[in-house]
Amino acid sequence: MVSTALAASLGRRNVHYGWVVVGATFLTMLVTAAAMGAPGVLIVPLEKEFGWSTSEISAALALRLVLFGLLGPFAAAFMNRFGVKRVIVSALALIVVGFVLSLGMTQVWQLMVLWGLVVGVGTGMTAMVLAATVATRWFTKRRGVVIGLLSASSATGQLLFLPTMAQLTTDYGWRTAMLFVAGMLVLTALVVLALMRDRPADLNLPLYGETHITPAPNTGVGLVSLMMAPINVLKEVSRTGTFWILFATFFICGLSTNGLVQTHFITLCADYGMAAVAAASVLALMGVCDLAGTIGSGWLSDRFDSRWLLFWYYGLRGLSLLYLPFSTFTFYGLSLFGVFYGLDWLATVPPTVKLTADRFGPEKAGMVFGWIFAGHQMGAATAAFGAGLTRTELSTYLPAFFAAGAMCIVAALLAISIGRKPAAGVSVATAATA
Repeated sequence: MVSTALAASLGRRNVHYGWVVVGATFLTMLVTAAAMGAPGVLIVPLEKEFGWSTSEISAALALRLVLFGLLGPFAAAFMNRFGVKRVIVSALALIVVGFVLSLGMTQVWQLMVLWGLVVGVGTGMTAMVLAATVATRWFTKRRGVVIGLLSASSATGQLLFLPTMAQLTTDYGWRTAMLFVAGMLVLTALVVLALMRDRPADLNLPLYGETHITPAPNTGVGLVSLMMAPINVLKEVSRTGTFWILFATFFICGLSTNGLVQTHFITLCADYGMAAVAAASVLALMGVCDLAGTIGSGWLSDRFDSRWLLFWYYGLRGLSLLYLPFSTFTFYGLSLFGVFYGLDWLATVPPTVKLTADRFGPEKAGMVFGWIFAGHQMGAATAAFGAGLTRTELSTYLPAFFAAGAMCIVAALLAISIGRKPAAGVSVATAATA
C-alpha cells in the first residue's frame, strides 16, 4: 500500500505522516472549493444562453450553499463511521456526476437538481468539517496552524482557479469550464485513494505532538444512532448562549463571503464594464492573500484571545465591504480591496474552531462546528439569493454590499460578548451563556 510504504520512509526521516494527510486534505478542499466557486463565473453565460434571470440562477446556488452547510454535522458522523477516505471519494464522485450531467441541461429545474441538490450534497461532505476532523485526529501540537492552512485552501480554491475558468468560458464556452473542473476532481480522487488514511493508529503512529498511540474508537453504531448523533449534540449545545453567538457570527461570515463576493463579484464588476477575466483575476488575488491571512490567523489563534481576533476580523471586513462601492471598479482600485478583503476572507475560521473546541470539548468539536458552519452556509445562501434578487428588482448589487458591511460590524460586537472559557469541570449544558 502506497501510504504504508510512504509512512515508513518518512518515519526514517523523522517526518510525521500527518503532514501527508494534511496535503491530501488541502488538495481535496482546494479542488472542491473550486467546484463551489465555478458557478460564479457562469451566471452571465447561462443568462445569455437560456434567458434565465439572475434570481432564478441564484436560487439554485443558494440551495447548494444551504446543503453545503447543513450536511456538515452529518459529514462528521459519516467520517466517524465509514472513514474519511470513503466519504471524500464518494463526495468527489457525486460532484463529478452533477457537473457532467449538467452539460445537457436546458431547464431551470435541472439546474436546481444538479447544481443545487447533487453538487450541494457532494461539496457538503467535504466542507470545513473535514478540516476540523483531520486537524483534531492527527495533531495536538500545531493544530491551529493546520486548521488555518486547511481553511485557507477552501477560499483559495474558490478564487485561484476562477481566472482559468473565466478564460475557458470566454474562449470555449461554459461546458468546457465544467469539464475542466470535473477532470481536477477525478485526479484528486486518485490522490486521496493512494495517500489518505483515517487515523494515525492505522499506521501505528501517535498523534503529532504525542508519544503514545491512541487506538481507534469503536465506530460500529447503527444507522439510526449515526443519524441521531448530530441531532443529540445540537440539542445539548443549543442550550448555551456561546453556541448561538458563534452561529450568528458565522452566519454573517458566510453572508459576507461565499454567498456575496464569491457568487456575485464577477457579475457586479461586469455591471461596471470590467471583463470577466479581469474580475476573476481580482478574485484570484483575494485567494492568494487569503492563503497568507488564514494561515497567519491559525498562528495567532494559538497565541491570542480568539474573541478579540474575531472582533478585528469582522470589523475590518465590514469596513472593506463598505469601501467597495467607492473603489471606482477599475482593476487597480479593486486590487486594493482585493488585498485587504482577501487577507480576511476566512481568517475567522481558526479562532471559531478554537473557541468551539475550548467551550464544547474535542470529542464534540467536529459536530458542533458542523452546526456552526451550517449557520455560515445559511448566511451564504441568504446573500446568494438576496443579492441576485436585488440586482433583478433594483438593477444594482450595491444595497446588498452595504448591508453585508453593516452586518460585519454587528458580528464584531457579538464576538467580544462571548464569555471567557468556563472553569474545568463545567459541562456544556451549564457553561456560561454569555
